[in-house]
Amino acid sequence: MSLREENEEGRDLKKPFLHTGSWYRMSGRQSSVFGSTQAIRDSSISVIACVLIVALGPLQFGFTAGYTSPTQAAIITDLGLSVSEFSLFGSLSNVGAMVGAIASGQIAEYIGRKGSLMIASIPNIIGWLAISFANDSSFLYMGRLLEGFGVGIISYTVPVYIAEISPPNLRGGLVAVHQLSVTLGIMVAYLLGIFVEWRILAILGILPCTILIPGLFFIPESPRWLAKMGMTEEFETSLQVLRGFDTDISAEVNEIKRAVASSNRRTTIRFADLKQRRYWLPLMIGIGLLMLQQLSGINGVLFYSSTIFRSAGISSSDSATLGVGAVQVLATSLTLWLADKSGRRLLLIVSATGMTFSLLLVAISFYVKDIVSETSSLYGILSTLSVVGVMAMVIAFSLGMGAMPWIIISEILPLNIKGLAGSVATLANWLISWLVTLTANMLLDWSSGGTFTIYALVCAFTVGFVTIWVPETKGRSIEEIQMSFR
Repeated sequence: MSLREENEEGRDLKKPFLHTGSWYRMSGRQSSVFGSTQAIRDSSISVIACVLIVALGPLQFGFTAGYTSPTQAAIITDLGLSVSEFSLFGSLSNVGAMVGAIASGQIAEYIGRKGSLMIASIPNIIGWLAISFANDSSFLYMGRLLEGFGVGIISYTVPVYIAEISPPNLRGGLVAVHQLSVTLGIMVAYLLGIFVEWRILAILGILPCTILIPGLFFIPESPRWLAKMGMTEEFETSLQVLRGFDTDISAEVNEIKRAVASSNRRTTIRFADLKQRRYWLPLMIGIGLLMLQQLSGINGVLFYSSTIFRSAGISSSDSATLGVGAVQVLATSLTLWLADKSGRRLLLIVSATGMTFSLLLVAISFYVKDIVSETSSLYGILSTLSVVGVMAMVIAFSLGMGAMPWIIISEILPLNIKGLAGSVATLANWLISWLVTLTANMLLDWSSGGTFTIYALVCAFTVGFVTIWVPETKGRSIEEIQMSFR
């Protein structure tokens, strides 16, 4: 064996542990002892393994979102809170997420995608512990804010990391795992909330991030981030691991290097530069999609689904809420396949259209229910229709509006403004989410039919926005997509 071949065989042993993980750094001579690890090294499933590890972050995100629905009555009773105080508690995760969103892009740019996820995990764990030991509203509020801060970082970093490590033909489905994990977290919170009391449920909330932290040491850093930071050797090693050790990565390496060189020609972006089409158009599309995602009212429905079903006259509201969580998981699972088959743009249009009609069905059911007697057979039919409408809305949301905005924003933002622009877009998403979560209970008290009518109008507007502005990104490399805005 030549010296050159020996160096190439052992070169991955020299990579920094922080950037490239550890499980794939073993030489060929060690593979007979670690057969399972060698199988991972020699196949492209390493990307899927990385996605499954970072998916613990959005699982935590979903658990936070679903926690309030099954625990509302018990927390209000045990701690003597009013409905408005509990609504504030529910919405504070969004306030914390706004702070996290502001920091997310810069943290992910300066210390990497893996480092930012590690930072996000710590306040999540502390927040859940604060809630579990709360004896008054102050600890509840503090814990919810800390959770939200971590979730704000996770919601930006995970889709970006997955998009940057995935091959173009799988990128849509793999980034959609982010939304699938969110829905799984929501369903798990709904399910466990039926059987365990709210303090124990909060303790269980620390598990995803507790597992995520050590898991981050065993996956490679984003090759595109490494390339941007000038870590050429680490970048090529990371990409080789992700594509498989028998794969020729030279074409992809050159494409990424050209994109990085182009973006680094001018590293400082001035406000006046944002007037250029290559910057303002993807930023406008990203912010618009993430704001419209929340203005559809989805978090209001998910956070307070038990309350909505009770007001609709459904006696087993907890079971109906669990049904919503299960339906959301199944529909989002379908999206993993559709994202790279049907395309992002078509799924967004179908999703927003389906949500519009579903929300109108719920609104009409509530309007008519208000003028009929509770003893009439029509009242029972209307209650069933409202549940069907909510379920249909959740299915339609999961097919497109749930995952596609995050996929698209991770693909279209230019590399040299991704940190700042990603923070702004994520902040806008969480600001609207906070407003919707804060006002949902109050709007439902005002008029259930009116609330769902407002959400339906937003979804109808979304159809037009996507039709006019959003490009199709299916099957194109990230560098190719960003070049199309020039």
